[in-house]
Amino acid sequence: MTRSDPISRAVACNLCTGFGACAGAFPKAIRMVEDPVHGRRPVVAATAEARAAAVRAAELCAGIGADFTTLPAHDGFGPVLGAWEGHAADPEIRHRGSSGGAVTALALFALQRGLVGGVAHIAARRDDPRLNETVMSRDRAGLLRGAGSRYAQASPAEALGAIAAGNDRVAFVGKPCDVASVAKAKADPDPAAKIPLTIAIFCAGAPNLVATDRLLDRLGVPKEAKLTDLRYRGNGWPGMMQARFRDAQGVERESRAISYAAGWGNILQSERRWRCRICTDHTGAFADISVGDPWHNPPEGKTEAGRSLIVARTPEGLLLVQEALAAGVLVARAQPRDVIARAQPNLVATQGAVWGRRLAMRAFGLAVPEDRGLGLFAAWMQLPWRAKLSSVAGTVRRILRQRLWRPVVVRGMKE
Repeated sequence: MTRSDPISRAVACNLCTGFGACAGAFPKAIRMVEDPVHGRRPVVAATAEARAAAVRAAELCAGIGADFTTLPAHDGFGPVLGAWEGHAADPEIRHRGSSGGAVTALALFALQRGLVGGVAHIAARRDDPRLNETVMSRDRAGLLRGAGSRYAQASPAEALGAIAAGNDRVAFVGKPCDVASVAKAKADPDPAAKIPLTIAIFCAGAPNLVATDRLLDRLGVPKEAKLTDLRYRGNGWPGMMQARFRDAQGVERESRAISYAAGWGNILQSERRWRCRICTDHTGAFADISVGDPWHNPPEGKTEAGRSLIVARTPEGLLLVQEALAAGVLVARAQPRDVIARAQPNLVATQGAVWGRRLAMRAFGLAVPEDRGLGLFAAWMQLPWRAKLSSVAGTVRRILRQRLWRPVVVRGMKE
């Protein structure tokens, strides 16, 4: 892999999150590949023209860094103009969603009222449900195909090229890093006009393909089987992890099911990429609307009717949520503006731990993201002394164990 351009350097230095904005904006110069270990990563063609394109593409890369000073005043989790706990009024959308179906309900509402003509999001690949693909949906059926969490590598910002080439206004749905990259693109008037709505899904990190294969082993899917569906969450809150497959005789079968806690906590989260572990935005600070789990009011069982935490970040996002509530698309009750910290208490500690992790990385001469406008040191100082020590010493151990100074080399297949 050449390291003579900023995109290749970001990949080599573990700063890439694989959201695909670079490839979407410059598809002739940059392509995404699926590496089983490192995840979806861009590869820059070995030409002078491609390297020049990569320099321009780096301006879209939130993995390299994000400027939080461009946002209104906030407490570290982005601006909050309004917050609610609720769910989609449509019972099928609520059931299929990871929590309460709010993302799908809001995206469909934006389509139905004519705010947008399409919604860019991800869905399971039809030929290999272990993997994700970026799709453009224009109706309820398309949106439902993408309902529910996908705990696998995804590059929804690859849609930027198609959005720029098209005539439709498009809503964009993605992880916080995806939306941060789109926010950079929207500094240009054309993308800003074509993407009037962004919805971010709270994210704790994206596991790799190795983790997905381990999950399938745990679910009891035979190696020789043809996988037809893999559900990480949904069909109730938080839902069960389960797969469907065709056996050697071509008979459609359903795997055993395991809980979200067992699948995420014991299998998937261990294979999150290093860049996710030093992320400062897990809640979509740059989005118009962010949606996550209201864990401060946890579900009583494993498949109860779900609820979503809905956060309006911008005046446009606030207006859409208010209109959805008035139209009966959402059923929700207002929450205090500090609800993110209460609903996701682990993220408060994570903000502080990131400063310690990056401190250790700098001590080893490793590249760190150039984020601006976050009080990470103040958050670190608020941690108990054991947590402070762990954030630094634990990172040193990871650096040594994983040899994080070695450049990442992508050997995946072309997607």
